[in-house]
Amino acid sequence: MIDVTTNSGTPLAIWALALGTFGIGVTEFVIAGLLPLAAEEFGVSVSAAGNLATSYALGVFIGAPAVVMLGNRLPRKTLMLLLMAVFVLGNLLTAAAPSFGWAIAGRVVTSLTHGAFIGVGAIIASALVAPPRRASAIALMFTGMTLANLAGIPAGTWLGHAVSWRATFCAVAAVGILTLIALLAWLPNDGARRNPPRQAPELAAFVDRGVLLAMAITVLGPAAFFTSLTYIAPMMREVAGFDESGVTFTLFLFGLGLFIGNLVGGRLADRALMPVLYVTLAGQALVLFAFYFLADSRAASSICVFLMAAFGFASVSPIQKLVMDKASTAGAPNLASAVNIGMFNLGNAIGAALGGLVIANGFGLASPNGVAALLSTAALAVALWLGRVARLQSRSRGHSAVSIGADMLSDKY
Repeated sequence: MIDVTTNSGTPLAIWALALGTFGIGVTEFVIAGLLPLAAEEFGVSVSAAGNLATSYALGVFIGAPAVVMLGNRLPRKTLMLLLMAVFVLGNLLTAAAPSFGWAIAGRVVTSLTHGAFIGVGAIIASALVAPPRRASAIALMFTGMTLANLAGIPAGTWLGHAVSWRATFCAVAAVGILTLIALLAWLPNDGARRNPPRQAPELAAFVDRGVLLAMAITVLGPAAFFTSLTYIAPMMREVAGFDESGVTFTLFLFGLGLFIGNLVGGRLADRALMPVLYVTLAGQALVLFAFYFLADSRAASSICVFLMAAFGFASVSPIQKLVMDKASTAGAPNLASAVNIGMFNLGNAIGAALGGLVIANGFGLASPNGVAALLSTAALAVALWLGRVARLQSRSRGHSAVSIGADMLSDKY
């Protein structure tokens, strides 16, 4: 194992984690562009083929806490290597699936690694740098996810149509193998077999008010994001009037917004975590309200797609760090960090369902933007409430310290 850094002082281990996150991002979302191909080969409807996406999301939500609790005794490097090995096997199983049921099984196996890899990876990334750079380290790891949206998913979709949808999952498995090699070479060892954290404090942390409020932001923020994103293609075609190339361009703007927002949000969150969340959630809400009213304008909708992605993903690494901070105080950093990744996926599912509901009830293809704006406003309200609770607790501790000091002086004199 070689513990080295780049010229900028960034540990190479974080880049290895980012590569794994890139592979995870591609395998999660590329299925949307491959559904018609898989449906045709297996002889099922496109809606039935959608279970390839649904099963993955549910696997992430359920698998994250289970895998972390089972792997708590293992050194983190060993755990990450095992997770990536299972990721490779799951994608190969999907690629070689002889039937639709086997393809579903491959997706579920792959999904079990998602939450634990990113959740534990975020803890590792933050521990590899000095405290003032921890949010930036998490954001750097999440760069893999933004690059997956910007380049990996379009490339995977193209490969699927040019060769076979199975070839795309073979390519993702190859990314997993490269990640295994990089983790083996660059991820520092953290000692021998660990004594696992006690399960009672880990589980008890989930009744802690700070942890629950932070996770509520996790659910509501992405729910707002995905309420609009899920229906962006038909919205751009039928409301804004874009042709297929125009839709592709808006999706590129979306990926660019993710990339820029992730980097900026991580850097700023190192300086002022809660103020960054207030600004990003408020910005997302305002952009989505504007998008609701301006969706029929090509120029305005393009700008809104970019800003929606930028504000939306600028909040991701700050939210993850917030949950990690609250969970560390409550005694459950490993479990809560992984569960929080599942909460992101829960928010995705809720957003997609709400967007489909308003469209089905005749409110129009732009209506998900209005619902998304309300959800983002709700996330902002929870963030403001959490900030107020933290300030009151800090003030209370200050008063207690002053009172104790006064009592000591009184006893002395």
